Amino acid sequence: MILRPRIRPASIRQLFKQQHGARRTIVAAPKPGSGPLMERRSDRALPSISTGSYRWLKTMPIFAIIMVGSMLAIFNYQKTSSSVVSSTLYALRTNPEARQILGDEIYFASQIPWIAGELNQLHGRIDISYWVKGTKGKALMRFKSERKTRMGLFETLEWSIQPEGGEKISLVGGNDPFKQETADSIAVAV
Repeated sequence: MILRPRIRPASIRQLFKQQHGARRTIVAAPKPGSGPLMERRSDRALPSISTGSYRWLKTMPIFAIIMVGSMLAIFNYQKTSSSVVSSTLYALRTNPEARQILGDEIYFASQIPWIAGELNQLHGRIDISYWVKGTKGKALMRFKSERKTRMGLFETLEWSIQPEGGEKISLVGGNDPFKQETADSIAVAV
């Protein structure tokens, strides 16, 4: 083993003595209008912090408006992409009465459609309406369906379109495209 010589200070005071000679003075932060600051020293004085504790109250209404708008957009997107809206739009496209009134190429009236009403499949309540358009015109489509028991089937109460400036026209009639059939109601041919 090689022994190394230890370097020891002459005294403890020498150990804690400052190594550099002159001490730097603290420089004040630049004042407004004093000109450009070309260099910053690391030991400068920090700028004063404004004590405006109610400053965040000014931005609270903006934050609330953005949050409510985002929430409504998310919920509307969820309704727009639901199977109920897709099914009603498809049934509208294939319905001869609707095609006679609206024409071909039936789709949402606006690029970002607003689906108004309740779409609650879990509790058995669907009552929605939205604007549709075709090659001949525009109309408000309304669909209302209800499930009376927990394990029951949905029953269509209303499916209609109301053209702009016209009367409401029921599309259910005798042929309900949304009617669900059970195995008991279907006659089996032997």
